[in-house]
Amino acid sequence: MTRITSQFGYRTEASEVVAGHDLSGQTVMVTGAASGLGVETARALASIGARVVLPVRNIERGITSAEDILLTNPGSKVEVMELDLASLASVRDFADAFLASHDSLDILINNAAVMATPQGATSDGFELQFGTNHLGHFELFRELLPALRENGGARVVALSSIGHRRSNVIFDDPNFERREYEKWSAYGQSKTACSLFALGVTQRFANEGIFANAVHPGGIITGLQKSLSFDEQQAMGWFDAEGNINERFKTVSQGASTSLWAAVGPELSGVGGLYLEDCNESVVFDEANPWVGYFPYAVDPDGADQLWDLSESLIASI
Repeated sequence: MTRITSQFGYRTEASEVVAGHDLSGQTVMVTGAASGLGVETARALASIGARVVLPVRNIERGITSAEDILLTNPGSKVEVMELDLASLASVRDFADAFLASHDSLDILINNAAVMATPQGATSDGFELQFGTNHLGHFELFRELLPALRENGGARVVALSSIGHRRSNVIFDDPNFERREYEKWSAYGQSKTACSLFALGVTQRFANEGIFANAVHPGGIITGLQKSLSFDEQQAMGWFDAEGNINERFKTVSQGASTSLWAAVGPELSGVGGLYLEDCNESVVFDEANPWVGYFPYAVDPDGADQLWDLSESLIASI
């Protein structure tokens, strides 16, 4: 198949991607919109008429984000609801509340994430990063299926990361029960899972008009780095000796652009199962250009099936 590209690129701003689009009458949901990429993604969607739902763990911060969006987009429709992706009970309660008050959902953007955390577990006992970044969103999608189906289909966006290269999903030990915990491997596994989830959604629901794509937003300094010390970030080249951000990093607006392209880009109508970055379909990793590209296991159909089955089995009794 021909690689799907757009007129946009690495430094494209969020406002450029949504310019000319009209989502009036549509409902969109952006998880993790209490800060960072989520806020900018939600802001751009609100600016083109969408009714934007912000599921957040911290209601006060979510309200602050909504007020900020309303300041820049007076009269827009923004709704804050409580959701803790590290609790399947919270996911189900949220979905029940949403479905009770909303008939449909046109765009779901799985933006929320934790990164490189100390070893920990969700309230259901899953490794924290895999449980939050993947399993919470997996169950959210399943619970919201009636609304996603309502208008004849929907777009789903799953935020992955270049960090997926750190690890494939270790299907026989996703929760680090038999191997030593390593925070970057755990993050990489969770982000590979996000990419495989997008493929899994498309494989199962494309015939119902539901398509999902994975997005690598690029390097952006946000609250996602809160588990890392400045020294760690400096050692990885994110900051120089004077504390200046590496010039390769994007602004938050630029980081939101690929998620927005996945949500509204006409090139992606009826298209799913792709790994996107810099507002284009990505390419397989090549050492000659190491800053872009995905590892093949992140878009492997068999891996997507295996992950779907594993995810269902893990949460079946909870």
